[in-house]
Amino acid sequence: MSSIKVERQVDDSRIESLGVKDWPVWTREISRFPWTYDETETCYFLEGDVIVTPEGGEPVQMGKGDLVTFPKGMSCEWDIRSPVRKHYRFGD
Repeated sequence: MSSIKVERQVDDSRIESLGVKDWPVWTREISRFPWTYDETETCYFLEGDVIVTPEGGEPVQMGKGDLVTFPKGMSCEWDIRSPVRKHYRFGD
């Protein structure tokens, strides 16, 4: 299984080319919860500080300005340290 891919501080031209601003927005308060990805998710963090730990893997930190891809089939735990607001898209 592939791992979480984080692109740090992505520039506006890349965000624009992906159409990120047209994607839905998801928000969540400070919390911890398990999650399993039924399909690939790409998201762009507008706010927040999160550590996602894949089952059997190393923790990955992400937050504001990061473009993140979560692989289909991955089970993990989300640890939201400051409230999250992110654009997201499911599918490849």
